[in-house]
Amino acid sequence: MREDFTGWCKTVQSQMEAALLSHLPATSLVPHTLHEAMQYAVLGGGKRIRPLLAFAAGELFDALPDGIERAACAVEMIHAYSLVHDDMPCMDDDDLRRGKPTVHKKYDEATALLVGDALQSQAFELIAGGTLDAERKVVMISRLARAAGSLGMCGGQAIDLDSVGISLTRQALEQMHRLKTGALLEASVMLGALAGKSLLDNEELALRTYSSAIGLAFQVVDDILDATADSATLGKTAGKDAASNKPTYVSILGLNESLALAEKLRQDAHEALLLFGDAAMRLRELADLIVQRKT
Repeated sequence: MREDFTGWCKTVQSQMEAALLSHLPATSLVPHTLHEAMQYAVLGGGKRIRPLLAFAAGELFDALPDGIERAACAVEMIHAYSLVHDDMPCMDDDDLRRGKPTVHKKYDEATALLVGDALQSQAFELIAGGTLDAERKVVMISRLARAAGSLGMCGGQAIDLDSVGISLTRQALEQMHRLKTGALLEASVMLGALAGKSLLDNEELALRTYSSAIGLAFQVVDDILDATADSATLGKTAGKDAASNKPTYVSILGLNESLALAEKLRQDAHEALLLFGDAAMRLRELADLIVQRKT
């Protein structure tokens, strides 16, 4: 009998905690403080949405456990590095992340900068290792690098920083978030799938369409929560976007239309997976989780 979704999520999250710990440098190794801060940034918090997506896609394509685990850990390390850098005073200047002090507050700014740098390197080292064939590893490394770089996550963050106080169109806002948030979510799905097999064109198109929908939905819901939830619930500073005069879906569309958009994107994600039938149930459930989450 198949494990229920909540149980499956807890299983994956528990496995990820152990896997991330095993793939991070031990705090007993020099430099001790840097390795301690890397573990502080990665372990013991977060919804692990990206690893869950990697596991769901990997299971859909019968990926071996080591391949899925390495892909999932790699995308989570890239995500964690981005949060560490985003929280720094030169970026979003935040003091709270996942309900605890941000890395630059717990340690210092120089350590936070190095933590992000080291986590990024560790992610690519992870994919380069393991049992997958060399050709597959090169493809996965290329996909992750593009998703994390100037044409993906970093590019989206640059646009975000340039957009403070500017009135963006909905199209421009979507472009920013497809890069800043959507690119790494798509990489999570694609790396999980690629850990299993080379994809047919129609399979890749379906996964990309799904990823595009959930990537945008994730940010729409983030904007809704930033406007409606409190800091204790979110585990980070609530209302920061409005206080920083950043354009959001709520500021451009209003709350009700933003809620309707999130629901449409959830339906789009479901429709994109019709090709795979019941085998894509976990990916559908994750689309529901992304849209219906409260934190």
